[in-house]
Amino acid sequence: MQVKPIIHDTAVISPGAAIGEGVEVGPYSVIGPHVKIGDGTRVMSHVVLEGHTTIGRGCEIFHGACLGAKPQDKKYREGESFLEIGDENVIREYVTMHPGSAPGKKTVIGDRNFFMVASHVGHDCRVGSDVTLANESALSGHVVIEDQVVIGGISGVHQFCRVGKLAMVGAMSKVVMDVLPFSVCDGHPARFCGVNSIGLRRAGYDSKRTLEIKKMLKALVASGEKLSSAAKKLRDLKKGDPDTETLLSFCEASARGVSRGSFEKEDADVA
Repeated sequence: MQVKPIIHDTAVISPGAAIGEGVEVGPYSVIGPHVKIGDGTRVMSHVVLEGHTTIGRGCEIFHGACLGAKPQDKKYREGESFLEIGDENVIREYVTMHPGSAPGKKTVIGDRNFFMVASHVGHDCRVGSDVTLANESALSGHVVIEDQVVIGGISGVHQFCRVGKLAMVGAMSKVVMDVLPFSVCDGHPARFCGVNSIGLRRAGYDSKRTLEIKKMLKALVASGEKLSSAAKKLRDLKKGDPDTETLLSFCEASARGVSRGSFEKEDADVA
C-alpha cells in the first residue's frame, strides 16, 4: 500500500523534486527542483535542500540544516555537481553539506551516520558509514572519512586528509595529516596518541585482536624507523592478516603523510 508524503502547508517544494513514500516535510522547508528524497525520510522545519542532492531512505534532517548549496571553493564555476546521502542518516540542527566542486564531481555520504549540531561536510568529501561528527566539527574539501570514525566536537580536518577506519579524533583537534585506522589522534596539530581500544571494543573486537592492533600501531609510529621501512617489516611478519592489510594499505595510499606520535595516552577516549 502506497504511503503518501506528509507535507506542511508552508513548505515550498519545486515541481521537479522527487519525494518518496511516507516522507514528512515540516514547516517553512524549501526543496529544490533536482532534489530526490527516499522513502520514510523526515525533513523538519526550516530545512533547505537544493542542488543535485539525493537523500536515501529513513533519514532524519533536523531544523535549519542546509544541504546541497554551492560549495565554498573559489575555483567553483557553475555546473552540475552532486551530493549523495545514503540511508538512515541523522542530520541534526544547522548541519551543512556541499556538493562536488566541479561538473560531475560528488560529495558522498554513506549510511547510519550521525552529524551533530552545526557540523560541516565540505565539497568532494567521502564519508563512510556509522561515522559520528560531533558538534561544530568540520571537514574541508576532498576529505575521506572511513567507516566507524568518531570526530570530536569543534575539530577541523584539513583538505585532502584521510581518517582511517575506527579511528577517533579528540575534541578541538586540528587534523593536518592522515589519521591511522584503529588509532586515537588528539591535539593542535593532532598527533597519534594510542589505540582506540574503546571504539574497538564497541565494534566487537576482542582483547586479543585489540592487543595485536596495538602492537602493529606501535611498530608503525613509535619505532623510530621511517614509515616505509616499518610497514615493510610488518607486512613480512603478518602477511595476509586483514587488520594488517587495513593499516598498511592506508599508509601506502597516504599523500599527506601519516600522523605519528607516542603511546602516552594509551586506551584513550578523548572525544
